[in-house]
Amino acid sequence: MRLKRWGISRPFVSVLIDTYNHERFVEQAIVSVLEQDFPPAEREILIVDDGSTDGSSAIIRKFVPRVRYLRKSNGGQASAFNVAIPEARGEIVAFLDGDDWWAAGKLRRVTETMEAHPTVGMVGHGFIESFESGRERVIALKKRVHLHLTSVLAAQAFRLCRCYLGTSRLTLRAEIARKILPVPEAIVIEADEYLFTLAAASAEFVLLTEPLTHYRIHAGNLFLAGAANLAGARRKQRALAALVAALGSRLPACGMPKDVAGSVLEIVEAEAAQLRLMLDGGSPLETYRAESTVYRIQHGDAPWGHRVFRHATMIPALLLPPRWFYWARRRLAAQPWYNRARKKILPAPGFANVTAPEHVHE
Repeated sequence: MRLKRWGISRPFVSVLIDTYNHERFVEQAIVSVLEQDFPPAEREILIVDDGSTDGSSAIIRKFVPRVRYLRKSNGGQASAFNVAIPEARGEIVAFLDGDDWWAAGKLRRVTETMEAHPTVGMVGHGFIESFESGRERVIALKKRVHLHLTSVLAAQAFRLCRCYLGTSRLTLRAEIARKILPVPEAIVIEADEYLFTLAAASAEFVLLTEPLTHYRIHAGNLFLAGAANLAGARRKQRALAALVAALGSRLPACGMPKDVAGSVLEIVEAEAAQLRLMLDGGSPLETYRAESTVYRIQHGDAPWGHRVFRHATMIPALLLPPRWFYWARRRLAAQPWYNRARKKILPAPGFANVTAPEHVHE
């Protein structure tokens, strides 16, 4: 759907807010969209409520008819996307989780990027981690990135950029979003990764440096707090296993070369293996391989001193059953003296720098 104003054709934008039991947060999410410097006549707001059992529904209904309210039985994030995306009337779909909120200017910035680059099918950007204490931390790239998943080098850059494409940072062309559907409904969390990985395989994408979303860190966050208890950890492990299986079949079907798909899947498979080993056990060698893979991908350019330290701390992984190893590591990480010593003597390295192919790294 496109709008014409003064002879200029502009894309109509659908904002899709998915929410579940976000009664403390969803009003701020909605207001952050309504207050964007973007003409209301050129956008719609769809809210898909995944069967909330708290007071979310009453809060959302206050905003009707300025928003379209879609309520469904609880089924997880994938099912919410499957219901809402076909309802979107826009040419562009911008996503927002009901517990996050957008910074001023977000919608205009991402839409202008897509208008300026017709071959770009997806836009992501930096974000601000917002803690319940009021503390904030900006997570952003130093340089804008423009990629297409057509080479191993591009895949290696992509797997370091996934955090900039999470739900509240994700904007897709509607035709791409619809082509990806249906999202396998076993992916009850991290369905956004299914969307943005297949979108990256389908068209070019751009990652902006500006932090345009507030990502709320709170105890009820299903992604961050998913492993805080046994039931949550099991839910997350099953979702990750479903994600690996679904991407493993869909990426080759998209025409992606085998080596590129393997590079994209390597980190997802290793993260899924970590949770499986933590919950169900396995062999110490499996633990060592999963941990080594995650470290190599995320911290490949860490200082040599930290790499030596990491190899030394991985010796227990080769000696202990996986569940014992992860239990001991969690206990150690909870000790104040250990964290003080690490911070003072050998701080944890940040993620590796993103090195994109020269012809698409702007």
